[in-house]
Amino acid sequence: MIMLPGLLFILWGEAARCRGQDGSFTFDGDVHHYAVATNTVYVATNDMLYQLSHDLTLVQSVPQRGVLKRGAQVPFHRVSETDFSNATFRINVLLPLVESDTLISCGVIDEECGHCEILKLMDISSLQHSESIQVGSLDHSNASIAVLVKVDKNTYILTALRQSPNQKESPRCPTNLHTVQLQNAEENQEGGIFSLNDITRKPLVESSGEVEFVDGFQISSTMYLLSNVRSTDKSNRIRLIWLKGGGSKTQTLKSLRGATLRVSEAGGHRLVASSLIPGAQPVLWIGVFSADVGQTNTELLVFDISPDFTGEANTDPDFYYRGRVTISPGPKTLRPKAVLFRQSNMTSVLAVRHKTWVVFFIRTGDGQLIKLAVDKDYHTSCPMVLYRADDDRQVFPKIQLDPVDRNYVYVPVRNQMKRVPVSNCSTYRDVKECWSAQDPHCVWCGSKDSCTFEDDCVDSDWLSIPEDYQEKMVSHRVAKEQTGQITLNVQTHLTAGQTAQSNFTCQFSVRSGALHCTSGPAPMFPQCTCILPNGTLPAEVFVKMRLGTTQLLERLTLTNCSDIRGPPTSVLCRQCFEAGCSWSKNKCSWADEGVRNDSVCKRMVSGIKFSTPEISSIDPGVVSFYGRNHAVLYGLNLSDVTRVRMQAHTVCKPQESPVWNNTGTSLTFHIPSADGKSVVKVCALLPDGSCHGSSTITYQSSPSCSAIVPNNTWLSGKRKLAIIGSHLDFVEGVTQSHAPQEVRLPQNRTYLNLTFETVAAVNAQGPFPSTVFLKVGNKTLPCTPTITVYPEPKFISFKSILVGDYVRITIEKKADKLEMMKTELLVWGVEGGVHYPCTMTTKEIHNEIDTFTCEIQNTKVSEFPLVLIKYGDETVKLQRKSSFPFIWLLLFLLLIPCIIITVVMVYRSKQKKLTDKMKNDMENLELDIRNDIRQGFVDLQTEQIGLIENVGAIPFLDYNHFASRIFFPERGTLMKLCIKDIGQDAGKVQLDECCHVLSQLIHNRLFLTSMVHALEEQKSFTIKNKCALASLLTVALHGDLLYLTEVMEVLLKDLMQQNSNTHSKLLLRGTESTVEKLLTNWMSICLYGFLRESVGQHLFLMVSALTQQIKKGPVDCVTEKALYTLSEDWLLWQAQDFSSLKLKVLFAVGSDGELSEPLEVNSLSCDTVEQVKEKILSTFKSKFGFPFNVPLSDVCIEYERDGCFVPLEEVDGSSEVVGEVTMLNTLKHYKVPDGATIKVLQRKRPPLSPQGSVRDDENFSRKYFHLIDPDVDEDQRRDPERKKLKLKEVHLTKLLSTKVAVHSFVENLFKSIWGMTQGRAPHAIKYFFDFLDAQAADMKITDPDVLHIWKTNSLPLRFWINILKNPQFVFDMEKTPQLEGCLSVIAQAFMDSFSLTESQLGKHTPTNKLLYAKDIPRFKQEVRAYYKQIREQSVITESEFKSFLQEESKKHHNEFDETVALRELYKFIQSYFTEIKDKLNENGAPTEMTEQLHHLKTQFDGLKSCSWSGAG
Repeated sequence: MIMLPGLLFILWGEAARCRGQDGSFTFDGDVHHYAVATNTVYVATNDMLYQLSHDLTLVQSVPQRGVLKRGAQVPFHRVSETDFSNATFRINVLLPLVESDTLISCGVIDEECGHCEILKLMDISSLQHSESIQVGSLDHSNASIAVLVKVDKNTYILTALRQSPNQKESPRCPTNLHTVQLQNAEENQEGGIFSLNDITRKPLVESSGEVEFVDGFQISSTMYLLSNVRSTDKSNRIRLIWLKGGGSKTQTLKSLRGATLRVSEAGGHRLVASSLIPGAQPVLWIGVFSADVGQTNTELLVFDISPDFTGEANTDPDFYYRGRVTISPGPKTLRPKAVLFRQSNMTSVLAVRHKTWVVFFIRTGDGQLIKLAVDKDYHTSCPMVLYRADDDRQVFPKIQLDPVDRNYVYVPVRNQMKRVPVSNCSTYRDVKECWSAQDPHCVWCGSKDSCTFEDDCVDSDWLSIPEDYQEKMVSHRVAKEQTGQITLNVQTHLTAGQTAQSNFTCQFSVRSGALHCTSGPAPMFPQCTCILPNGTLPAEVFVKMRLGTTQLLERLTLTNCSDIRGPPTSVLCRQCFEAGCSWSKNKCSWADEGVRNDSVCKRMVSGIKFSTPEISSIDPGVVSFYGRNHAVLYGLNLSDVTRVRMQAHTVCKPQESPVWNNTGTSLTFHIPSADGKSVVKVCALLPDGSCHGSSTITYQSSPSCSAIVPNNTWLSGKRKLAIIGSHLDFVEGVTQSHAPQEVRLPQNRTYLNLTFETVAAVNAQGPFPSTVFLKVGNKTLPCTPTITVYPEPKFISFKSILVGDYVRITIEKKADKLEMMKTELLVWGVEGGVHYPCTMTTKEIHNEIDTFTCEIQNTKVSEFPLVLIKYGDETVKLQRKSSFPFIWLLLFLLLIPCIIITVVMVYRSKQKKLTDKMKNDMENLELDIRNDIRQGFVDLQTEQIGLIENVGAIPFLDYNHFASRIFFPERGTLMKLCIKDIGQDAGKVQLDECCHVLSQLIHNRLFLTSMVHALEEQKSFTIKNKCALASLLTVALHGDLLYLTEVMEVLLKDLMQQNSNTHSKLLLRGTESTVEKLLTNWMSICLYGFLRESVGQHLFLMVSALTQQIKKGPVDCVTEKALYTLSEDWLLWQAQDFSSLKLKVLFAVGSDGELSEPLEVNSLSCDTVEQVKEKILSTFKSKFGFPFNVPLSDVCIEYERDGCFVPLEEVDGSSEVVGEVTMLNTLKHYKVPDGATIKVLQRKRPPLSPQGSVRDDENFSRKYFHLIDPDVDEDQRRDPERKKLKLKEVHLTKLLSTKVAVHSFVENLFKSIWGMTQGRAPHAIKYFFDFLDAQAADMKITDPDVLHIWKTNSLPLRFWINILKNPQFVFDMEKTPQLEGCLSVIAQAFMDSFSLTESQLGKHTPTNKLLYAKDIPRFKQEVRAYYKQIREQSVITESEFKSFLQEESKKHHNEFDETVALRELYKFIQSYFTEIKDKLNENGAPTEMTEQLHHLKTQFDGLKSCSWSGAG
């Protein structure tokens, strides 16, 4: 009998909507109640009950609708979805009883009568029992509870019901329940299932006031009930009830004892949610308390609620068992042990014990799930947001863990159930990040080299956070014995697996090598000790610790504790503790002589006097969690403020934003994005680190849009549209997908709507869809509803009619889908140049025509010949249709036959001549085009044959010439001075002493970074100066690349902070700062070996192939355009016919005119004499490996004709002259045939002209031409060959043929650049990419596009593009304009391969984009794989990279003249001496450094009259 209803339930139950890819489950209605048991989740919505597996896979669902039959023993019966139903069973109690394999489901039928069902635990379609009875509350309220409890061997349902004077009882279904009672949970119990009865009576607990229950649970035999009790004076008390289970229901309820939880003496708090903290005695419990009714201000408190049954039972003032005799004068009062956390609108909490830590999962009313870890001393770690709803949807006020996999927690949100991981371990990329998260669930797994859950680390080779909260993973202390012996003790604050602990080693070192420690205790986890020899304290010590397979490297900066002296300020105090010392009697002392707790520093003054800032207000004060750009802070005494600090309850580390436009009473700053919704405290930060003023910024949900009205626009744009949604007052700009660079400022912003003007669609045709994007902070959010862009509206005609004292104008428009409103039109009637405004009145639609009517009041004009119609940004003119006079029309019609006859006669007389001429011209034109196209096809099929036969040795430049061309691309005086010549001496001793002082200063990081910042802040310090500064620093520090790298990192971090809230994607794109040029130089140094060994050959082959391909065809000597090129801008499409020639070239050797063996040189008939000379000398150098010993300007050539040698000149008496322009002589002009003999001579006397060539003439391009005809009249041109029509598009195939010819070389070059030698990227690339990853994590940048752009800007854009476009930086060669044009196209294709945007191709797309359009997608895949390989490559240890940098420094030691660089650097210091000194003081530099700077100035000033002036 049971199987049939079960089968019907399965058939009736409809599946929920879907299970998402993120593991969430979406239901057909909002989640009403849910419960968890064994491996199953039960979810009740308004009219469905679902059974899901623990991973939220649907097992089955059962409908809760049915037919209600009055008077029946079980009046409610389910029916199928298609059958008639008149009632719904709404579940308010779900209790899985695992021992009985049943699910207790109770609730209410149609909000009136109670109803309960017993379902099979693993098959909810199987109905075991049904009964009309009330168990628990009849309304869906959080103020009543129902839990299963155990009394001896019986299981009961403990229900505690809300008691309110406003409660109404249904007359048809009276209740017999009271405040607290116990009901049977099983059929075999005395009285049957759901019975209230004990042996003889119904035991129950009453209440004397208004009660709302919050939570209930059982520990051992004791039951706990927590509630809010409202007194007659409207105040609230938080009450705890203890019930001792034993014997019967009566005995259990009679054991009632109570206590009051007091949060503060002020009172007025309410209990919102609670959770038991797992563990043994004492019984610890956590509660969420609110100080106001709206739960805006909530806090998390810990109480010890261990039961106390010593007093008399049943004497509580608020709760009593029936028949109470006495009332206790005052129940026991419990006070909190600790306040753990404050956060607005907390709604629920779940406590989980993990090792020695307790982890709290906290839900908030605005849709967040927060995780908070607390150690045994109640010290909290940094809270983290595990889940955040984008909108303000409230989450279900109950949290439970996955019963199978406790690494997940369930989060019901409206109609969804989400399964959220309890930690984000995998997002932490190295051991320091993993530790810094302070997450007890995470361990660093040495065998996996990743941060994981401990269960996922198969062996015991793992590290985790210690048992209590620590600020640092590794700390150190320096102690000095009475004997003078100094001991360095290094402590690791870690918990480690057995494998890691048993393999613990320490190694101490300094920059110069290993640090030899005298005898001391052997390393023993968690600490190691070094007793320093001779009591000397090095300034810097490196400690390498190994725990299992994990290595930790710590750099310790040490200072003699007794040397840290000065007034007892907070700055000095912090410096003392950072050095491993302690604080005693207002001074710094050795670690064993004073206090080791740095909290003493917080109570000290900074030592610097500033005006105390005051904050009046912040505009805006409410933002979305994406932040806000250009916020304004108002107040007093703001002049010294350097940053604005924002501290959230859910973030341990405060966020700081730099300020600008500081007027003293107001300043501008960016509000950064936040992880969650919260209220953050704001203060103004001074240079001494103190923060003053108090204000708040509220983070709320992000904007969302539900509709756009109207949902379309016209092509020309500027139509006003309204966006409807929520939080739209946070929107800073609106863009559209068809023009993303155009940002429209929103108008009339409110919470629910805003208006904006649409963007014009340039060079587009409608209709097409366009997505609207909202700019919020640095985030761009798409609107789900899209709009459609239609063609412009078409206005057809108008009529104007005089009606009384006004003119009515009726305008007709073709009907369309724009649905234009009358308010969108502005109309003027125009008469005699005067514009009369017309007021719109109506709009009508009929017969595919929209009719707009407007009126012009108080006008004497009866009829208007013209109207102006303005919509958006467009203005349309409509002319009135006039009636042509009939007589003129008749005359015109009579003239038409005469005109036709005349035209026919003239046409017939000339038709034959015109036809014959046109036919002849078309045949010639067609023949020319056919030949050009055929030749282009032949080129495409025959390219690359014979290309690059022998390039010989690759002419690499020496390192110093390569580096200097990168450092100083203008090749000026600095480049020549900085390259050290062979045999150059050490310079003058006195001058070297000055430079030595400066070298010491720039080797101090504080001085160097302060100097750079000081110089960059000066408006007169140009970009050219910044580049020179970076290159001079590179030369001066070239011998210490490790230090140069550290300085570059510091400057890069400063630059990132400046750009973090403005244009993070533009970082490193240009060269507007010193560090950007410094990065280019650094990459060039570190990648020089990779460039020569892996890339250089492919680059040279590609350049050689391009050069040969260009020389295959004509090159115009004047414009430098070539027939074979990759660039349309450099395409010589006007070239005339030409032929290839092989010349036998003889060289005159000796003084008697002897001739050398002939050298075969390839040339073209269209080559000028100068071009022939260049090809001869180029062939000579390629053939023999060295250049011809006569410069080009002194070379002359002669052509052998009829046994005599005829001189060939660029211009002579036979040169063709067109107008005032002379054509350069070519081989064709001299009629030089194929195989001709050419003799090369040296000029015996200088030419008559002082110029070596006509090219030296400053008016060369205006006085001469070669292959492109000058712009003169056609009748001045005598050569009919030159009059042939040439079409540029026909010759575009030359671009493709050139691309085909060199494509394999380009591909090989690209692959060599992004190839991985032996599966590893060069050290510098891996190290710098990891550095960028780390900075993005620190700045909480999660957008992968930002990281991709940073890496692309730093490597391909800053280094490889420079090399690709300038091969003369790498090789001893000249770069011609034609070659430069080709390289620019290849460089563009290279950068497109790294782009994240997809190019839209069409007929108007530039040819340089089309050439490589099919290759770019493949290149992009290779680039993504390249970046992925680098990211997954094992991390380069600091020691490895240090060795690499030291080796690079040694390779190129003494290549540059450091003295010259230092002298040039001092010129900058001299020019901005005061500014640098002020910056040092601002940054807290020690007095000794300022004195050293003055000493430097004194030394250099003493050289002005002697060697200094001579050295410049």
